[in-house]
Amino acid sequence: MKFLKIFLLFIAGTNLLVGSVNILEDMEIQKDELRLHFSHLLNKTNVHHFSLEKPYRKVFDIRNARLSPKNLQKNLKGPQGTTVRISQYQKDIVRLVIECNKPFMCNSYQPMLSKKSYHIPLPKTAFASTRERADIIPKKTTRTYNNAPAKKEEKGFLDSVFGKKISSGPSDHEVIVIDAGHGGHDSGAVGGGKKEKDLVLQISKKLAKELQRHGYTVYLTRSTDRFLKLTERTKIADIKNAKVFVSVHANAAPNERSKNKMHGVETFFLQNTSDERSQRVAARENEAVLKGTDNLSKNVIVDSVLSGPKIVQSHKLAIDVQKNMLGSLRSRFDGVKDGGVRSAPFWVLVGASRPSILVEVGYISHPVERKQLFTTRYQDLVAKGIAEGIGRYLYNRKREIDL
Repeated sequence: MKFLKIFLLFIAGTNLLVGSVNILEDMEIQKDELRLHFSHLLNKTNVHHFSLEKPYRKVFDIRNARLSPKNLQKNLKGPQGTTVRISQYQKDIVRLVIECNKPFMCNSYQPMLSKKSYHIPLPKTAFASTRERADIIPKKTTRTYNNAPAKKEEKGFLDSVFGKKISSGPSDHEVIVIDAGHGGHDSGAVGGGKKEKDLVLQISKKLAKELQRHGYTVYLTRSTDRFLKLTERTKIADIKNAKVFVSVHANAAPNERSKNKMHGVETFFLQNTSDERSQRVAARENEAVLKGTDNLSKNVIVDSVLSGPKIVQSHKLAIDVQKNMLGSLRSRFDGVKDGGVRSAPFWVLVGASRPSILVEVGYISHPVERKQLFTTRYQDLVAKGIAEGIGRYLYNRKREIDL
């Protein structure tokens, strides 16, 4: 009997070891996607991806995976001359390389109904020919308005007050508006001598460049240290017909007792809430932009937008951004807390009649997190995560419309 127990334990242990390695059985290109099919359920945390330059390549390393011993096709040709290569990079790491002639937003995902599969989109816009790119990418221009003639004053006002154009690319129809919170006399939260207004402007500029790198047209509501009224922050989103509006902020603990305890990242969308913590955060962020507005006016404004389709889409956008921002930060920083997706009546989100979110990138009041927040690496990862979340939302939105 004792021998039988030992034998069964040995068999069980062997099964666990074998089951821990997933076999990539097949890969194919369908509907501009590279689709991978595995022998077992795939844990998404085992997939790590990064980019390489000259030539531009997307690299995916899949841990705890091996190539099928069958005659798996290891080289594929994708849209517009894209090449896809796959190899057994290490004993238990499968490496996949997508090579193309231009950077693109690659929002890989796992289908809800097929956990043994993994899909990697190959956007057509990433593979435009040189001639096509010359036609669709306008030349970059720089304008100054400080000494503009009186007859051009209106045009200068709109461009300077409502934002500076950061980039144009192959996704010219996909406009993103980034709002760096606070500014000017409104410093926002302050911790350890550091100001929220400075931090969020730094991150917003990085986010704009990250989105530009993937072909989006981006506008910043402010590119310098100045204060904007509430309507000025959101009007550009409507003027430029933006796909989404993202307001960047940093959080702060309500008192000295909790400043060493409260940390993490959160993403908010517009909605009334009974949650005291969300109400407190919204009240702090709303304080400067709502001066002079009576309560009746506030209620009328909010009630007019809370029932619209914008709220449903804003919630979806918030989920994608929070997930990707958190994943990006945790790839390099330990202990980043997930504050979750929350709803609150942020007034900066009321004015834009399109999906809008407010991102709290961390707590400036927390001594450790504050130090991280002002490092280049942390800011780069926040920008990368938000950009990937936006791209993921827009990709899903296109799929919904196509269906």
